[in-house]
Amino acid sequence: MRQKIVAGNWKMNNDKAETKALIKGIKKSIKKLPLKNTRVIISPSYVSLSSAVKKAKNTNIEVASQNMHQAKNGAYTGEVSADMLKSIGVKTVIIGHSERREYFGETDELLAEKIDAVLANGLEAIFCFGEKLEERKKEDHLLEVGSQLKNALFHLKATDFKNIILAYEPVWAIGTGETASPEQAQEMHAFVRNIIGKKFSKEVADSVSILYGGSVKPANAEEIFSKPDVDGGLIGGAALKAEDFAAIIKAI
Repeated sequence: MRQKIVAGNWKMNNDKAETKALIKGIKKSIKKLPLKNTRVIISPSYVSLSSAVKKAKNTNIEVASQNMHQAKNGAYTGEVSADMLKSIGVKTVIIGHSERREYFGETDELLAEKIDAVLANGLEAIFCFGEKLEERKKEDHLLEVGSQLKNALFHLKATDFKNIILAYEPVWAIGTGETASPEQAQEMHAFVRNIIGKKFSKEVADSVSILYGGSVKPANAEEIFSKPDVDGGLIGGAALKAEDFAAIIKAI
């Protein structure tokens, strides 16, 4: 059975005190929720990762990094390595978020290197992909997503997918208030599962969790999560409020 996952990407929000308060609120809000087959992941900023790991200890909450450099070490000012993340207890890394692609010029080729580094260091990747509005309007969305997956992931071995979570982000639905319809989300998730199956195996395709990311809120989460190929969500703004995040987790 595929794992259900709700991951909160906090982006560049929350200082140390706010991080502490939000984790406390999430712990309280999900305390009585049945989480037997559901993983809960939060992704604070770099400066709060260490304290977040400590605050989440002995809870159902896991902590992920929002990014990671592909090199082991060196003259890469402002970057963070796998060893640094592992040294504070972080085991999961978000790779290829649309904002990293858009604002920091991360290419498929670079992301392939980052994925390799994540896996080589025994970490888990949440790999993000998705089309822009113009690609959706031209009906090139399947072609674009297929290209992103092939360029960044298709050099891997089938066994690598035990440490990969996929996250579909329609770029036009991130922070805009727009949301892909449940049918649009299902279409893309089914497409992704199909091409993973063709390249690797049906077993790999059936076992990999595919999350939806794009303006998921308590009001629409249940309908989106009800689709057979949607295994959870990568949550942005709604993850910054404990009650909303807990409501989305409950919806799964």
